[in-house]
Amino acid sequence: MKKALRNTVGIGLVVGGVIFAVFAGWRYAGTASTAVASADIIAQGRQIYADQCAACHGADLEGQPDWRTPLASGRLPAPPHDESGHTWHHPDEVLFRIVKEGTAAVVGGGYESDMPGFADVLSDAEIRAVLDYIKSTWPERERTYQLEVSRSG
Repeated sequence: MKKALRNTVGIGLVVGGVIFAVFAGWRYAGTASTAVASADIIAQGRQIYADQCAACHGADLEGQPDWRTPLASGRLPAPPHDESGHTWHHPDEVLFRIVKEGTAAVVGGGYESDMPGFADVLSDAEIRAVLDYIKSTWPERERTYQLEVSRSG
């Protein structure tokens, strides 16, 4: 009896979590998005990433070598966007703004970065697609953490 009750409660929690994720979604710059992007959106994001981001952040999201050590210019190399980097530590709204406005604009305080804003190059939907692609490559632990950071922000 106890085991059956535990199983029923466990199934209820899983189903409830899935329903919440589908209907609540996560936010990008104040808009709702589904918890899991479609295969078409991820494919679109992969292509945009290859065209616009891979030259600096690497074809496999690996970033530039020694990305934590400043270059001679004093600026940091492009970080990885895979699970070895810190992208997954940031909420959706911050990631969206960094891609749209550029790192220096988001960080402020005279911070200098080689990361430009893509507002004149990519639409908001294209920026979201790139972020959905990047997220689709993360292991479950990083995706879950990033989703929670986005929801609590």
